[in-house]
Amino acid sequence: MKPAPLISLVVPAFNEEMNIGPFYGAVCKVTDSLSGRYRFEFVFTDNHSTDRTPDILRELAKTDSRVRAYRFSKNFGYQASIMSGYLMTEGDAAIQLDCDLQDPPELIPVFLKHWEEGHDVVFGIRQERQEGFWITSVRRSFYRLIGALSEDRLPNDAGDFRLVSRRIIEELKRIEDAQPYIRGTIATLGFSQIGIPYTRNRRERGESKFSFLDLLVLALDGILNHSIIPLRIATFVGLTVFCATLLLMFGYLIGRIFFGQSWPAGFTTLVLLILAGISLNAMFFGISGEYLGRIYKQVKKRPLTIIEERIPPSPATAIAATAATTRDQPAPPS
Repeated sequence: MKPAPLISLVVPAFNEEMNIGPFYGAVCKVTDSLSGRYRFEFVFTDNHSTDRTPDILRELAKTDSRVRAYRFSKNFGYQASIMSGYLMTEGDAAIQLDCDLQDPPELIPVFLKHWEEGHDVVFGIRQERQEGFWITSVRRSFYRLIGALSEDRLPNDAGDFRLVSRRIIEELKRIEDAQPYIRGTIATLGFSQIGIPYTRNRRERGESKFSFLDLLVLALDGILNHSIIPLRIATFVGLTVFCATLLLMFGYLIGRIFFGQSWPAGFTTLVLLILAGISLNAMFFGISGEYLGRIYKQVKKRPLTIIEERIPPSPATAIAATAATTRDQPAPPS
């Protein structure tokens, strides 16, 4: 008899000691209701938490054989954590969830239903947010900006709460991206994708790990990973400024030669032009530098993440640890 499909739940975590217990309980209620049709595994990726998060994950792994966790050697960032989680799954499909329960686990059966119908990607569309007006407006503006700049079609208001099939995961394994933007990368892979509108909950416990600066960095990653339009804008603006400068120069020459105009010293105009030129150069060098920096990181081919600890230990790790412990112990008395 063919075994039930295995569904991997990818859960990035960083200092989530207050949320892991409630999250695990809420998700188990959903998975237990689906236990006859699907098997589940939990794949936690711990971005080197400094609170009790790894201890809680160790306890969970002892009581539930479905739980696996990977503690990284340092904080490699949210996107790298998600990407690594996908690559370490074993399921026929994977669903990414955050510990804070802002993305409702109750949508897991809905995602699975659309997956069974043949969709390779089922993503949540944040139709409503229980957040402040300012941050909601900024997020919405960002999604529309990156959609306008991107050369690929990216869905608006779609975060990282999604289901991906094993086919998508295998494609992700072939991608070597030193600075991934997962939601955009998956959107550009193609295949059958469908969005599900939902209301995103308010975080009940702890604080968000994303500062406004982090959101800006994520926005920059999204734009630069999927578009060279900023470089083209720099080129066109540079050409426009160059043409305007030529016209101004010819205007001065014609006025001087043919009309005998005696121009004033023009100190203010000169200063403004110099400052404008310096500002434009600095901005466009910065845009070019961002792309160059990403090329530099890509060429170095450093690992996306480094695993410091596997929970529970893999058999090879356990054998090595036992051997090391035995080596360090004094010999028994004869």
